[in-house]
Amino acid sequence: MPKKIGVMVGRERSFPDAFIAEVNSRNEDIVAEYALLGGTIAAAPSEYDVIIDRISHEVPYYQAHLKHAALNGTVVINSPFWKLADDKFFGTALADKLGVAVPKTVALPSHSYIDDITGDSLSNLKFPIDWESILDYTGLPAYLKPHWGGGWKHIYKVNSLPELWHAYNQTSTLCMILQESIEWEQYVRCICIGKTHVLITNWDPRRPHHLRYDASKPLPLEPELEARVRKDVVTLCTALGYEMNTVEFAVRDGIPYAIDFMNTAPDFAKESIGDVYFEWVINTMADYAMECAREAPKKVTYRWDALL
Repeated sequence: MPKKIGVMVGRERSFPDAFIAEVNSRNEDIVAEYALLGGTIAAAPSEYDVIIDRISHEVPYYQAHLKHAALNGTVVINSPFWKLADDKFFGTALADKLGVAVPKTVALPSHSYIDDITGDSLSNLKFPIDWESILDYTGLPAYLKPHWGGGWKHIYKVNSLPELWHAYNQTSTLCMILQESIEWEQYVRCICIGKTHVLITNWDPRRPHHLRYDASKPLPLEPELEARVRKDVVTLCTALGYEMNTVEFAVRDGIPYAIDFMNTAPDFAKESIGDVYFEWVINTMADYAMECAREAPKKVTYRWDALL
């Protein structure tokens, strides 16, 4: 029986179609296909040696299935255990411990709570919040953003304390972080596959979404800065356990600050990243996924921390 790679996706088609075609064109004893799930039996083995997951963050049943697959030796890219355990505040604190430059960041209590949470439930919270001391630490402008989530949802740039209050009052039950704004001279976005394969791209967040990637220009990084960026990408992805990620740096005074580095289902659409970068992604992911398939099934220790 050939080894099997399953791909789990949402609405995207250019990446999965090209990836599946690339793997199947190599004429090895490994096949790739869209994974099909329809009820997962706890005592049953996994059908796939490798699963590439690009949608479980939005579909809870997929999360349950992927953890079960990992328990049965399937290599899941990215690990469902890591994805469900981390958040932006923890990731920022972890990066700081690892020597990766990050913006000054503060986790905030939620603005509101579900009905069953009363004042008596919140005995450990200081009230009122000392907003002035928090802003003394982060400085202004600053970004208010959810401590978990993505897609540029619920992100506010604030330039004053009244603006911060106004934004905070709109966040409902979300747990938010407040983060120093890095006023950058250069901005870098990196695609990382397999924790160590790093592609530094030309990417400009100021341009329209479909024009942000531009492979026609040379990288505007000095060699020393490029080396540090590559090192920091590998450091972050290794520590977070991600084999598929995009990592963004805002460069200020020659220092690359890791701004966004928990994109576990990064945009790989051909129309977004362009032909050159798309070809690199398809070939690198095919190489890595097939390598994982050859080594599967993984030896599993039946303990939560070992699965991490």
